[in-house]
Amino acid sequence: MPGGTHSSDDFEQLLGLIYDGPLEDRPWQSALPQLRERFDAQVASLVLRPPAQDDNGLILNSLRDGADESLADPNDWEVIAYREQFFALDPFINLPLNRVVALEDMLDAQELEHSDYYRHYLQPVNLFHILGIDTAEPGGMVARLRFSRRRQDGAFDRQDRALLERIAPHLQRALHIHARLSRTTSERDLYAGAVNQLAVATIILDETGRVLNTNALAKALLEERNGLLEKDQHLQVGSRELNRRLQEALTTVIRAQQRGEASVVRALRVARSDGHADLGLVIRPIPSSEWGEGQASPCAAVFISDPELRESASQNTLGELFGLTPAEANLAILLSRGLSLAEVSEAQNVSQHTARAQLKSIFAKTGVSRQAELVRLVLKSVASLG
Repeated sequence: MPGGTHSSDDFEQLLGLIYDGPLEDRPWQSALPQLRERFDAQVASLVLRPPAQDDNGLILNSLRDGADESLADPNDWEVIAYREQFFALDPFINLPLNRVVALEDMLDAQELEHSDYYRHYLQPVNLFHILGIDTAEPGGMVARLRFSRRRQDGAFDRQDRALLERIAPHLQRALHIHARLSRTTSERDLYAGAVNQLAVATIILDETGRVLNTNALAKALLEERNGLLEKDQHLQVGSRELNRRLQEALTTVIRAQQRGEASVVRALRVARSDGHADLGLVIRPIPSSEWGEGQASPCAAVFISDPELRESASQNTLGELFGLTPAEANLAILLSRGLSLAEVSEAQNVSQHTARAQLKSIFAKTGVSRQAELVRLVLKSVASLG
């Protein structure tokens, strides 16, 4: 039934679903069916990214039970037909933002019936009436909300248009939340991927010292349970005395974070058995926003250096960064791993004369003049992310 026949409680519930949409695994999966029912539509569609060549786009649909079966498979209807044939013909592309528009506003019934868009796209799935609105958030993301009915269902009326106008500002705000969350997630995943590739194990703790997250290197160290381990979601080290010192250091850093003292840092050396080199731990607060404090929030970071861990600089990336040949890039990487020039020449099965010539060429290309400077350059370069 049209929106005007529903109670204010129903409308508030609908708005709640719209604002919850950005938090769902599939955005607005709960709101779309409710919106479709409110507009008495066969199909409710939310286009977050329109189809284009070599891009299926992102179209979210809710279909009425008993709707044409071809509507249910986006590979048959929304994606293939729309992307390959009718996107360019669709009069509902690039609507004026925040203005409710019906298909009949653009084409009368006779014009629509004679259009390729109707005959090849709408008619096969028994759709005729469309109501829609486009809205955008400040970062540029556009959402296109569409409702489609069969011809026998009747056109969308003034109450339907008024309801969509009421909903539009809330959809725009929810879209803003969705865009911010999406961008934050993308940045977080990018930084997490970079940290995973660096030769530093990293553990994130909350305000109680509970482990919230680890990168791949830290996870491997904890699984070894040699010197450092995780028990009941908290970090522990082997001996009782060293564990006491670790907990004191964590408490100091966490309290500093809660006071906003981001400069407080604690360090600890952890012995390992079976002849393995000691681990070096650096613990520091994680800065938080004024309104970001709360339970289960990132509070402290533990950075762990393992002297036995080999640097993972990419030969190809290092070569591209400094214009090195494959042989020169490999020599630089081996030197950064602590090998001497003689050991490198033996490992590479080349003469020391050749190795020295390669090193001289590397110095010229990188602008350093000593082997120690070259090692620092490699270790600090972004080649380890390649």
